[in-house]
Amino acid sequence: MVILSWLLIPLVAAAGASAWGWVAGRPRRIALWADLDRFERMREAFSRPVRLP
Repeated sequence: MVILSWLLIPLVAAAGASAWGWVAGRPRRIALWADLDRFERMREAFSRPVRLP
């Protein structure tokens, strides 16, 4: 039984690594217009002059 547990640990680790690789490697949807809106807001904020007190 001890030998089976030593074989089971690497098998569970390999299955977990395989599942993580599958989830991490899947294609993601890119919200292009939301990113462009955020970039435009950031650009406007950086273009405003800074008022020092």
